[in-house]
Amino acid sequence: MTLARYAGTHHLKRESALRMGPKTAKVYETIRARLASGEYAPGDKMPSERTLVEELGIGRTALRQVLARLVAEGALEVRGRSSYRVPAASVETPEGLEPWRIHGERDVYDNRWVKLQVWDVEPPGMERFEHHVVKLNHVAVTAVLDDQDRVLMMYRYRFVPQQWGWELPGGIVDAGEDPAETAVREVVEETGWRPKSVEHIVTYQPMVGMVDSPHEIFVGRGAEQVGDPTDLEEAGHIAWVPLSDIPNLMARGELMGSGTLVALLHIQASRGTQGATAAR
Repeated sequence: MTLARYAGTHHLKRESALRMGPKTAKVYETIRARLASGEYAPGDKMPSERTLVEELGIGRTALRQVLARLVAEGALEVRGRSSYRVPAASVETPEGLEPWRIHGERDVYDNRWVKLQVWDVEPPGMERFEHHVVKLNHVAVTAVLDDQDRVLMMYRYRFVPQQWGWELPGGIVDAGEDPAETAVREVVEETGWRPKSVEHIVTYQPMVGMVDSPHEIFVGRGAEQVGDPTDLEEAGHIAWVPLSDIPNLMARGELMGSGTLVALLHIQASRGTQGATAAR
């Protein structure tokens, strides 16, 4: 089989896996939720197909469609003919390392958007010194996918870098608000579309050496248009962008913000997409 034919066959299998009926999609979301919650933990062997068929009330053919999609996304790996396992990292966590000691901190500037502090810190085996720390808001960013392999994005202008570009909807997590609620709310406010479901992917810090600003990344699946954007300051040109366009947009520097990049790189990696190609 030629490489081109293999690629085409792989693409058709993946497209077939993405076309699911409502019941099959529900089973997919159920297994995804169990993986996200740790019920199926890294390194665990998945229940047998017979067990899943009986427990989830789904046919064996439909279940295999779900499992094939999860394998294609990297959420499961195949062991044997019909055995599946949750992937586990092979690297071990180092032991015996000491954290930095924090002796004190003081505020230099503080408002609702940004806080600047100076911390008195002591790295292991070194002298104490003062280190600036910037505290920003807790943020949620969401990549919403449809059944045509497209992602919901906004093309907008950012005045700080003085640049136009594509980015995902996202915003500040309000006090007491669940980040998943923020994820849905921000998509609705900025695009007018409401995700049918959202799944938490990762929490990360964009500038871990000096800035504290937790970023929660979500992937949404399916959406319905519920109106026009209400957050006019944030809304830009709204479009469903084919995932196949993402590598070139990335290579041209048109993807804005680390949250957008982290979410889209996760999706591309989960789908077995190759790295970005050079822009022409």
